[in-house]
Amino acid sequence: MLYLRKPLAPLSAAIVAALGDLAASRSAGEGNRESAYRIAIPGAPEMVVRASRRVGLMRMLLTDLYIGVNPRPLRELNLTLQARRRGIPVADPMGAMIEWVAPFLYRGFFVTRAIAGMTLWEFLRTDDDPRVRDHVLEQARLAIQTMQARGLFHADLNLHNLFVTKIGESFAVIALDLDKAQLFDPPLTPRLCRRNSDRLARSARKLDPAGRYLDAHALSILS
Repeated sequence: MLYLRKPLAPLSAAIVAALGDLAASRSAGEGNRESAYRIAIPGAPEMVVRASRRVGLMRMLLTDLYIGVNPRPLRELNLTLQARRRGIPVADPMGAMIEWVAPFLYRGFFVTRAIAGMTLWEFLRTDDDPRVRDHVLEQARLAIQTMQARGLFHADLNLHNLFVTKIGESFAVIALDLDKAQLFDPPLTPRLCRRNSDRLARSARKLDPAGRYLDAHALSILS
């Protein structure tokens, strides 16, 4: 089952073939879960595919298979489209594919337009200009504030899921991986905002326990 933006419909066979090759290869991709892959289809913009992949103990049993009747990539596709309509800085969704392996058992893919840049965690370890770093952290805070003001609860807000890209001569930050996100009537409640902040703080402590890249000054800007 393939869901695509209408202009991509003539390329559906090529896109299905590319996603099928990814599923068959089982090679490691990019990102925190090594589940993101760039694909180039003639006639289409460059796209990024995130293959559904389990973490924790369940990955030993099912790896990339999920059980259910409401596939998670379709839910993420709908939620991402709604978030963009609200003006929330998220990736530009292009489609999703569900491969039914058996009744109630599926393998899923979520497809977005590729953008140049890197995760916030990668950026912090790469750019050593304090003014640029402060500016990017301010843009990350602005993205988070926009999400919260417009009703998006990310649920897994971490330094890997904030993506830094350039728009013109400046930087911008968008949110990735809305697999577990929820949309509420805006704005988010203070309790949900605190949960986002707490999750981001845990990510910073885990990735940078010594505070080499995210010292007290940087954290004060971000939060």
